[in-house]
Amino acid sequence: MLRTALRFGVGAGLLCTLWLVGLLLTGNDPFGPKRLMVIFLPPLAVVVSQWMLRRISAPEGPGLKRALAVGALTALLAATTSAMGVYGVAQLAGAEQIEKSKAAMLKIAEGSRADYLRQPGGKEQYERTIEGLKSVTAQGLATDDFVKKLLFGLLLSVPGAIFLRR
Repeated sequence: MLRTALRFGVGAGLLCTLWLVGLLLTGNDPFGPKRLMVIFLPPLAVVVSQWMLRRISAPEGPGLKRALAVGALTALLAATTSAMGVYGVAQLAGAEQIEKSKAAMLKIAEGSRADYLRQPGGKEQYERTIEGLKSVTAQGLATDDFVKKLLFGLLLSVPGAIFLRR
């Protein structure tokens, strides 16, 4: 069970990191919108690890608890590995790349100002968004990556465990 979670969790995290390195090496913004193209990898790894656990423990199946455990552990390992990769790429890219990314994110947010202001409480939300973007750091990027991938992975681990328990 642990080996399956390690294989798929660390593998998905490494693929996410390699995607960022590829973006950096090709001159693209590794912290911009293109980094979100790999957000589906940890949940996919969760479901595949649960499916593999089901195949390993055939014919009776792993049961709900083991399927949930391998899914949650896979999600945690994938999110942790990916977040460490984001932090490493941010350190490798340097502060000037983070500043370029921050400027691009601010420009996108300022372009959607009218959409914010149409909503109730939109002005405050817009101001919080701008302040949040102004304070982006390498640690903040890694934390954001960790939280998003962990939550998305855990979200899909429950239905995966239910359907793949037997």
